[in-house]
Amino acid sequence: MRIHGKLKQGIFIQRLNRFSALVEVNGSIAKAHLPNPGRLQELLIRGAPVLLRESNAAHRKTAYDLIGVKAGETWVSVDSRLPNAIFREAMEQGILEEFAGYRIAKEEVSFDTSRIDFLLENTSPCLVEVKSCTLVEEGVAKFPDAPTDRGRRHLHHLMKAKEAGYRCAVVFVIQRSDAFAFAPNDATDAAFGEALREAHRKGVKVYAYRCDFDGREIRIKSKVEVLI
Repeated sequence: MRIHGKLKQGIFIQRLNRFSALVEVNGSIAKAHLPNPGRLQELLIRGAPVLLRESNAAHRKTAYDLIGVKAGETWVSVDSRLPNAIFREAMEQGILEEFAGYRIAKEEVSFDTSRIDFLLENTSPCLVEVKSCTLVEEGVAKFPDAPTDRGRRHLHHLMKAKEAGYRCAVVFVIQRSDAFAFAPNDATDAAFGEALREAHRKGVKVYAYRCDFDGREIRIKSKVEVLI
């Protein structure tokens, strides 16, 4: 998918709170909206190159969205709103073998006390929860980068849906190209890792896809091995 808007490169200075940061642009200091509540500690390092999208909307308190960070030679998309759109586009293009023959019937589907991202239809219904992943250590993408009770609840509800007869899957969209495998981040949230393994044992499919991101476009590149 294409990243719309006017883009500029800048330098990361510091994070102010979950959703804002200070950046340097053309020698001036500015505040930017950070569309990702994760920790991002391995990416948001003072002096790191960042990619900014300008916003001139009247209601905005910041002039930019911080949408990318360069880690070594790799641009990483840090906009946690994108993975659902990336998955949707990949489904529309029919490039995901694992979901061949399915179409998106509905988004934000209520099941039990959760909302699951997608309901797919074929001969049988399939519920899919999509997660954004930006953390990579030695070629292995890891999720989450902060404890997530919400993520664990989604897995338990997918297990219930599987028992009720749905096909179910959790999809990790790795918003960078330098990952060659995926694993749960047990060091950060052992309970999530345990829930993911239990879900896998009970028949919930676990898929992970790495993306190409050049600053202007992001798209799924390939499936990677899931280590659980």
